[in-house]
Amino acid sequence: MVRLTDVVKIYTMGEERVEAMMGVSFTVHRGEFVSIMGASGSGKSTCMNILGCLDVPTRGSYFLDGVDVGGLSADALAEVRNKKLGFVFQGFNLLARTTARQNVELPLVYAQVPAAERRSRALEALERVGLAGREGHYSNQLSGGQQQRVAIARALVNRPSIILADEPTGNLDSRTTIEIMSIFQELNRQGITIIMVTHEPDVAEFTSRHIIFKDGQVISDQPYQAKSAVLPAEAQQR
Repeated sequence: MVRLTDVVKIYTMGEERVEAMMGVSFTVHRGEFVSIMGASGSGKSTCMNILGCLDVPTRGSYFLDGVDVGGLSADALAEVRNKKLGFVFQGFNLLARTTARQNVELPLVYAQVPAAERRSRALEALERVGLAGREGHYSNQLSGGQQQRVAIARALVNRPSIILADEPTGNLDSRTTIEIMSIFQELNRQGITIIMVTHEPDVAEFTSRHIIFKDGQVISDQPYQAKSAVLPAEAQQR
């Protein structure tokens, strides 16, 4: 699904030169659940931006689903983001005066999907994350965990090849973190490839591979026996 080969990313700000990634190479296969870890400034966020086609390498190559995205135009990159990738962020990024269903429909609006199909696919995605019956609720009527579930449903609605999650539990308490990781694990069991950036080792324990960055380089890339995220029974009813 993903192949980075000798990826270098250099930012130049005036006379200052920042080497954010220095020859990074790794492959992510279809169906993996991978965590990318590292301290602030280690290069993990830059790597996620490249994986998400929000930035391009200075040197090296990035193949996504067999396509070299480094040579694509801005419009082609936007199409890749819309059709192949689903994004989940720490801050949920929901529209406040919009219902859960309308938030989930948003990527389909950009893709010019007809209204009836948008509605049915949004409801299907909300059901997959345990929010059937909550589609008419506004963001301020939902808990933090429910808002993140809406965000995951929005990431799913375009049926992406990969979900990219950037600190998806950073704003959540420990119980809700387990709830969200349980959803990710279930989606992964259904065949969805997930790449997650996190600085929390206890969150990374729910993934099956750990890639660790330091000073712009991968210093460790190891398989891991993922811990099962047991969803509390009462949380399933929320």
